[in-house]
Amino acid sequence: MASKIEQDTVASVHYTGTFLDGEEFDSSEGKEPLAFLVGHNQMIPGFEREMMGAEAGDKREFTLTPDQAYGERDESRVQKATKAEFGEMADNLEVGAGPFGAQTEMGMIPFWIGGIEGDDVIIDFNNPMAGKTLQFAVEVMGVRAATAEEISGSPMQAIGQSQEKKSGGCGDPNCCS
Repeated sequence: MASKIEQDTVASVHYTGTFLDGEEFDSSEGKEPLAFLVGHNQMIPGFEREMMGAEAGDKREFTLTPDQAYGERDESRVQKATKAEFGEMADNLEVGAGPFGAQTEMGMIPFWIGGIEGDDVIIDFNNPMAGKTLQFAVEVMGVRAATAEEISGSPMQAIGQSQEKKSGGCGDPNCCS
């Protein structure tokens, strides 16, 4: 059994993420710990880098600049579409809603609703966390060696679940299967 967070381990952590002003954007408080496969792009790069070498019981606090998290905002990734392009959903669109998916030659790309101006919809392909500095308080609940199935599996495979229990990617075993 692995004792430290390193490549090809599964780390289980409780965490709270806040913006610089102290507003909480995410937390595992009151939930199961977040489990992730280290070194397989399941976490933002800076988070994983800050957790390397930690052991069960360790607590860490750190701040990630945009380049260590979701990157800087890129205004060239903001486009206009018409409400008509959203079909039946057009009347229910709200600023901040998403992610939606746009099919491209490179595959599905997520976007969010950045604004609504009359019949135009501003679609934003930036992650909503882009350009933000993030603070984390993390406690390591456990570390173990990853199984061969976890290492060779798809990035959306739920950690610790067998093939039969694997969901379609949203994390809910009763959805998307």
